[in-house]
Amino acid sequence: MQRRTGATPALPGPPSPETAVPRRIATISLHTSPLDQPGTGDAGGMNVYVVEVARRMAERGLEIDIFTRATCHDQPPVVELSPGVTVRHVPAGPFEELDKADLPDQLCPFTFGVLRAEAARAPGHYDLIHSHYWLSGRVGAVAAPRWGVPLVHSMHTLGKVKNAALATGETPEPDVRLRGEAQVVASADRLVANTADEAGQLVDLYGAPQGRVATVTPGVDLDVFTPGPREGARRRLGLAPDSVVLLFVGRVQPLKAPDLLLEAAARLVERDPSLRDRLVVAVVGGLSGSGLAHPSRLRSLAERLGLSGVLRMEPPRPQPELAHWYRAATATVVPSYSESFGLVAVESQACGTPVVASAVGGLTTAVADGISGTLVEGHDPEDFARALGRLVDEPGRRARQSAAGVQHAAAFGWDGTVDGLLAVYRSAVYRSAVYRGAVRRGTASVAELPLAVNR
Repeated sequence: MQRRTGATPALPGPPSPETAVPRRIATISLHTSPLDQPGTGDAGGMNVYVVEVARRMAERGLEIDIFTRATCHDQPPVVELSPGVTVRHVPAGPFEELDKADLPDQLCPFTFGVLRAEAARAPGHYDLIHSHYWLSGRVGAVAAPRWGVPLVHSMHTLGKVKNAALATGETPEPDVRLRGEAQVVASADRLVANTADEAGQLVDLYGAPQGRVATVTPGVDLDVFTPGPREGARRRLGLAPDSVVLLFVGRVQPLKAPDLLLEAAARLVERDPSLRDRLVVAVVGGLSGSGLAHPSRLRSLAERLGLSGVLRMEPPRPQPELAHWYRAATATVVPSYSESFGLVAVESQACGTPVVASAVGGLTTAVADGISGTLVEGHDPEDFARALGRLVDEPGRRARQSAAGVQHAAAFGWDGTVDGLLAVYRSAVYRSAVYRGAVRRGTASVAELPLAVNR
């Protein structure tokens, strides 16, 4: 009887970079829920980012689970945000909003809740983790190796950058954050920066290897933020047709510097007292951060400056309503001390309203200086007043910047953001698969290690 011989079947090789497409993503947003209204508490541009990216990823066939901390008893554990996008509320600490300074104490219970949610599913349920902000990155750094998946991380803001440009009265970011950010940089397979400026900061300030940092610019919803008649928008908002409307949108806290806008407005009135009867300083947003300790600060400042009848405080608004405010404005002012991108600036330009912004961080990408708006070096109210005065006094300049702003903003759609992120995801999944395949075959080398440990 002839003996049958044959080679041992070969183990399957890794997918190609083109086919290494993840199916299920675990998105981690510990400190703020995608269900929160931007402009309230800690909700801001990052919330918009997480929601818009998740929706568009789902439209392309991916399944997205977003893990966030439960903040009240009656929150359902699972909420469908949109088809293919699920928000999972993880109990961690008291059922209440917590200051960000208190959230590191909840990392362990939150991480346990995330791991437990995955353990209830079949092995290999998630293909990749995308964490947002350093707290979530700490969770992802624990979960990724346990699940055998790559970790992609977006910082959104950097503690070292914020500490280098603190507003008056702001408390520096604590050492626990700076250490945590360094640990996330060391753990992530890919780091996503909003702008080339942020990518450089990750490399120069945190020692991130350049090969692990990808720049993917955030976007805006170009179907919502569109040009429209200014007169109609002003009518809707109860503003006089001849008003000079200076708009601030965002969280009301020293970092965002809405007080600087009031100081600049006061200088405009000093130069032209007749402007007082037409001037409206509109602040659309809620108290946040250290601003919570001084809820009447802006109103008190307006009273001292003689602008009590000029200041109009509005609560945060959903995007369709916010678009009306942009269309109604003469200029949108973004005087922040630090911005990783500056979503407000792009939204305003998409609506055809010029922007006057600080020349910091991502705002140097979000605004085309001298074309779609003006970037101001430093935080001197006189410099902001000068830039705003030119827009108020020169209708031709305002019209040119309005048209240029729409064109500039057109390059920042969310579809482009998703295209960039999917390329990052495929790269991370492919590299991870190469390594796992090499381990199975017993041929793993340093060159095949996941980038998080390949120094």
